[in-house]
Amino acid sequence: MTGLERNDLRLGFIALNDAAPLIVAKERGFFEAEGLRVDLAREASWANIRDKVAAGVLDGGHMLGPMTLAATMGVGGERTPMTVPLSLNLNGSAVTVSKGLADALRAIDPEGMSGHPKSARPLARLIEARRTAGDRPVTLAVVFPFSMHNYELRYWLAAAGIDPDRDIRMVVVPPPRMAEKLKAGEIDGFCVTAPWNALAVEDGDGEILIYASELWRVGPDKVFGVTRSWADDHPAALSAVIRALLKAAAWADASGNRAELAAMISAPPYVSAPETVVRQSLVGSPPYVKGTSGSSSLDYLIYHRYAASFPWKSHALWFLTQMLRWGQIGPEIDIRAVADAVYRPDLFRAAARELGEPAPLIDEKVEGGRAGPWVLSEATAPIDMAPDLFIDGRVFDPADPLAYAAGFEIGRFRPETV
Repeated sequence: MTGLERNDLRLGFIALNDAAPLIVAKERGFFEAEGLRVDLAREASWANIRDKVAAGVLDGGHMLGPMTLAATMGVGGERTPMTVPLSLNLNGSAVTVSKGLADALRAIDPEGMSGHPKSARPLARLIEARRTAGDRPVTLAVVFPFSMHNYELRYWLAAAGIDPDRDIRMVVVPPPRMAEKLKAGEIDGFCVTAPWNALAVEDGDGEILIYASELWRVGPDKVFGVTRSWADDHPAALSAVIRALLKAAAWADASGNRAELAAMISAPPYVSAPETVVRQSLVGSPPYVKGTSGSSSLDYLIYHRYAASFPWKSHALWFLTQMLRWGQIGPEIDIRAVADAVYRPDLFRAAARELGEPAPLIDEKVEGGRAGPWVLSEATAPIDMAPDLFIDGRVFDPADPLAYAAGFEIGRFRPETV
């Protein structure tokens, strides 16, 4: 294939199941079919990917959606305008706590720990009991300050009256180190993407309390990101990458490919975790506790269905409302302008059109208002969509994101690192 500004690319990723579209695109030849020679670089942390992409050491890669927005605003690091032409997944993460903390929660609130989805009410009671007794605070880890995991965990805690910045200690730990930190007793729990929740359960060290798909039925998470200058300088190469990743996402989401996918991404160059654990974590739902039975669902981690690959501006705006809520950005920020600058559905549509893939014709949608399956008709072809309820029943209308943000008490944010 000719016409590419560059065809030798180096793309970064973190050892997580939602890096699958990049891994599949390389292993199944989708990059090669687009005339690309791609080297995938496994990085130790999200900050590494952000900084290496900003410096040009990486051409782009697997990124946290909120991280691209923060980088564009220069919040938490050097200002680097980013471009997001494609989302990599919906759902896939969970809140896991140590066995000891889970047992303590059952002891203080057995009723609250008996059903699903769980509220954080038992944890609120335990926090109060520990405070009265003068015990150390509960320590919970997230993967990065600007991450869906941080906002999911905070959303869940705050819904039960827990102030994440005062009532517990929150720390930042790279995803592949979560399970080992839990085993060592350095943290009491974490919110991270698969397979690290499942590994903690399999090793007998952790218990999953709630899945992301129970907090928000189809919540966004990772994206493919490049710097804005790279996107401007390499439009043909970027379109080729988007096409390859779209084909890879469709392959990864096919039910008949999940076993092969588990074998592929669990390998040492990639996630480097036991294949059995990765296979279980691709369908995620119960067992919450090792040794118990439960159902499974492909909707635990979605790569392509339900327009999962589309970079919805409503997702970007929701992330930005959470940044406002927790004091990461101030009210002077024009969040609409930030979302419009970073999330680029126009680039997605152009690539999808070349593949004959259906694509939404709208840039944003109301989030959280649908209790059952529905069909997106405002698209180049109708797209089947999934229920999208939030655990607390709130509805996010991107037409007025500031009104939504104003509905929450504004918190404080003090990230730490273990």
